[in-house]
Order: sequence, then C-alpha cells, then structure tokens
Amino acid sequence: MPKQVIKIPQALVPVPVVLVSCKGREGSPNIITLAWVGVVNGDPPIVSISIRPNRHSFELIRDTKEFVINIPSESQIRIVDYCGVASGKHENKFEQARLTPVPATKVKAPLIEECAVNMECEVKQVISLGSHHAFLGEVVAIHADQEALTEANRIDISKVQPIAYCPASGEYRGLKGPLGSYGFSKGKP
Repeated sequence: MPKQVIKIPQALVPVPVVLVSCKGREGSPNIITLAWVGVVNGDPPIVSISIRPNRHSFELIRDTKEFVINIPSESQIRIVDYCGVASGKHENKFEQARLTPVPATKVKAPLIEECAVNMECEVKQVISLGSHHAFLGEVVAIHADQEALTEANRIDISKVQPIAYCPASGEYRGLKGPLGSYGFSKGKP
C-alpha cells in the first residue's frame, strides 16, 4: 500500500498527558496540562517538558527552575482539559479544579494530592526550540499512592489509568491494557 505525505507536524501518537504543578517565587501555585513530555535519560533520571513562552507556567518554571509532574487518571479528564485551557494568570486552578496542593520534599512546587504519581524535578537545562522551550528536569523524588503500586513497588498502570493525547486529532484517550511485556518476543518472562 502506498504511503501519503501529510502536513501534520504532531504525528507522534499518542503522547502522555500530565499535570505539571509549579510555583513562582511569590504567589499561588499553578497547574498546566502538558502532552509534550518524555523521558530523555535514565541515570540520572531526566525528563523533558515543553512549554510555549506565552504560557503563565513558563515564566514560573523558568524563574524557579523546578516543577512537579503529576500523572492524572482517566477519571480526572475534565480537570486535565480545564487545566490546559484556563490561565493561571486569571484564576487559581487548584481551587477551581478542587485539587489539593501538597508540599513536596525537594522542591517548592507542590504535588497534586489527587494524582496517584508525582515526580519532583529540578531544571538542569532549558532549550529554545521555536514554538516551545524544552525544560530538562532531573527527577529528584517520586511519590506514589500505595494503592497504585504492585507488590514489587512498581507503578501499576491499570490502577493509575493514565491518559494519552493524540495531537493530530485533538483527542484524549485511555489505555486499554497490556499487549506484552519487554522481551516477550524473545521468551523473556
């Protein structure tokens, strides 16, 4: 079957959806919904988040050099969408979304209590890429609800129920279930 060239720049689908919490040097904490997020290094653990410079959270994170990635569940989809379209310059997203800011252990940005997994990050580098700036953050602490963990203390995706985003269609999607485990094609358990 022949391939067709398409003019959609965001063809990598799906991508994870997270709520990033931050706090300026002065003022209230803020939340931004992001889907331009990923792991970029294992040791030390480094993640990236990309934000447009005109977003309120951009300057908060740029100035404090810290943020928290909070992983929302499918049941929080309305909150996720709201935090992506409302501006923290004009309203308190924690109050409006009825979310609870919880003090982090290593950074000043708060965790979101209602999210099962929270990753505290310290910015190591900012890269201007064009429409977005990539913030490379070292993960300095990870928090997880006990009920979101397996017996081996690993995150249980079926309990967390994370959300994926499809940029080309603008749709949020859930994850249906496992298709296999790393190495299964070679017979690894």
